[in-house]
Amino acid sequence: MKLAITAQGDKATDAVDPRFGRARYLIVVNTDTGDCAAHDNTVNLNAAQGAGIQTARNVAELGVEAVITGNVGPNAFKTLNAAGIQIYLAGQQTVQEAVELFKKSELKQVSAANVEGHW
Repeated sequence: MKLAITAQGDKATDAVDPRFGRARYLIVVNTDTGDCAAHDNTVNLNAAQGAGIQTARNVAELGVEAVITGNVGPNAFKTLNAAGIQIYLAGQQTVQEAVELFKKSELKQVSAANVEGHW
């Protein structure tokens, strides 16, 4: 499965970013092969508005099946949901730890936004 994890840095050893739309990086991990690639999200980090929607569109273009993040707002949730992308919440873990928890089915999948917009 191909996952996108919000991250505070560009390595799997960096912490999961608690923000979805304004995450510094998106790290895409293929759980079948172990391949990992970082994608800079700075343009949305500094966006005046629409960061969640644009980040969700970018994630969809990366062809991922699920997202792991700390929080997701209503607009990002709607956009990800429309693209058929599952959303899982992680706490204060590294990207690598969050992926391992995902593989063990220990992350909570959400069915609605867990924070308000512009969080």
